[in-house]
Amino acid sequence: MTHEMTHEKARASAWFRQLRDQIVSAFEALEDTQLSGPLAGHSAGRFEVKETTRDAEDGSDAGGGLMSVMRGGRVFEKVGVNVSTVYGTLGERAQMAMAARKGLPGMKDDPRFWAAGISLVAHMQNPHTPAVHMNTRMFWTPHGWWFGGGSDLNPCIEYAEDTAAFHAIQKEHCDRHDPEYYPRFKAWADEYFYIPHRGRARGVGGIFYDDLNTGDWEKDFAFTQDVGRAFLPAFLGVTEKRRDTPWNEADKDRQLVHRGLYAEYNLVYDRGTKFGLETGHNPDAVLMSLPPMAKWV
Repeated sequence: MTHEMTHEKARASAWFRQLRDQIVSAFEALEDTQLSGPLAGHSAGRFEVKETTRDAEDGSDAGGGLMSVMRGGRVFEKVGVNVSTVYGTLGERAQMAMAARKGLPGMKDDPRFWAAGISLVAHMQNPHTPAVHMNTRMFWTPHGWWFGGGSDLNPCIEYAEDTAAFHAIQKEHCDRHDPEYYPRFKAWADEYFYIPHRGRARGVGGIFYDDLNTGDWEKDFAFTQDVGRAFLPAFLGVTEKRRDTPWNEADKDRQLVHRGLYAEYNLVYDRGTKFGLETGHNPDAVLMSLPPMAKWV
């Protein structure tokens, strides 16, 4: 049995909120400094923030979080940055939708759980600027705890140097903790973000990990924090490089078709989407990752 880990839970939840605040601030600053391009005359984008709540079956409090979404900005067509801390009991379907440890021994007798995390998806105005996804989370049950998450880049028009730069920063932060982490978690991302019915990946990868429990909570939490810290330098680097690249309608069309891949993946395969819906979390927050516009040919 795992002890209640009250202190550890509080620290993890606070970190995800702190990271959310840093990212929201950085993205709004990016909007303020976009002074060229077809949307430069528009008002700078700002996040709309909404508290989300979750009720247990008996109507009691089961946690919630903050949903922060920016729409129609100069740089971001749509970006969501959500944080949540939820708890309660897991039904059988929710247990099967867990990203890790399906059939965890003891869950049928004591199905309590606690989970906190941050989830981010950005869809960009400029087709030359890649979409991106990032999330990190901590999960607890009386029978075990673990961390998971990752970050991956999703360009519709790929630049090899951008892919290399994004991966280099992921590797740098992974290497601080274990030289085996980056190759292992890169391979996991390549496998996880693959779309079987299309026979291709949804983007150019990054890192992905789940069920991380080395037995040392401090060590695993420190790594998860560094995955979060890697995000802004990795993503802002490629965004700054591409956000002023001229684009035309053919580029936009290519972007919308690529977004169709993203929507297909998240609705059909993404385990976080399935778990969020099965546990009764706010559906708007769960489906925040979907693009504002997409196209199928």
